[in-house]
Amino acid sequence: MSATINIEGASLSYGGEGGLLALADASLSVNRGEFVAVVGPSGCGKSSLLKLVSGLYPALKGSVKVNGEAVTGPLKIVGMAFQNPVMLPWRTTIENVLLPLEVVEPHRGQFRRRKKEYRGWAEALLETVGLAGFGDKNPWELSGGMQQRASLCRALIHKPDLLLLDEPFAALDAFTREELWDVMQALWQEHKFTVVLVTHDLREAVYLADQVHVVSNRPGRIIHTRHVTLARPRTLESTYEPDFVALVQELRNHISEARQAA
Repeated sequence: MSATINIEGASLSYGGEGGLLALADASLSVNRGEFVAVVGPSGCGKSSLLKLVSGLYPALKGSVKVNGEAVTGPLKIVGMAFQNPVMLPWRTTIENVLLPLEVVEPHRGQFRRRKKEYRGWAEALLETVGLAGFGDKNPWELSGGMQQRASLCRALIHKPDLLLLDEPFAALDAFTREELWDVMQALWQEHKFTVVLVTHDLREAVYLADQVHVVSNRPGRIIHTRHVTLARPRTLESTYEPDFVALVQELRNHISEARQAA
């Protein structure tokens, strides 16, 4: 299986040479269609890995490739969702979901002509995440969990090959967060896009991922990779089973060792 993402010996510094070194000699490989999670101590460079992959920041050293091509700038094939859904308050929910199609080619040049078709895409996604009938609501009329569901739809509307998630469920209450784990798992199993999830929640990482990468203290690098072989679809009941609990504890131990190595 060809690798969708290949990071080899990459360093990232905010402020260039002599700036804040966020990553040093970081390497990561993600195969097409895999769901991987990245965990580690706060401030270790997890989100910086996403910035390298998406092309938002260039590597100071090393190489970053997506689909075999060097990343030299922001990628069009990427969908992104963050901890804050950042819904534009002057646009309805469905207009927020449609936004990437208005700015990303080739959809941008076809938007007016295909708007009815694109709206159908958005309505189908909203229905998938349990928001059927909410497309014409304003963002402030939605709960935080509903806004995050809409944010996932916005990240997926242009049918990206690669989805990057930066702690998208961290600000939600426990029950809503767990509901969205199931939504995310179902979306991934249906569409099989490649996913990189940054999270502090080890249960979330084990619940969703095929493999979990542990990042060292800053400057970050991958110090441990754990394949998750638990059967899918995973359920909330499975999070209490011995194999699941043991895997979460194993990852916690690796992170604890990373903190002590600072």
